[in-house]
Amino acid sequence: MELKGVGLFALGTLFGLEGIKLLSSKDAKKVYAHCTAGVLRVKDNVLDQTTTLRENCSDIYEEAKAINEERREKEEEAEA
Repeated sequence: MELKGVGLFALGTLFGLEGIKLLSSKDAKKVYAHCTAGVLRVKDNVLDQTTTLRENCSDIYEEAKAINEERREKEEEAEA
């Protein structure tokens, strides 16, 4: 029973060391670089869309203020 546990530990250590070698290989680093590049492109796209949304919201807000101002002026003229 003890030998089985030692064998499993040794096998796990071997797989762990091979996994580290695999994850730090040149091919793996290329995959990491491509994934990171994709994430950066998505980030830029989201920031561009956020900027557009903010500009549109600002335009809508200013137009709403102008509408309320016109309405207030018409109400004041009607009262006078």
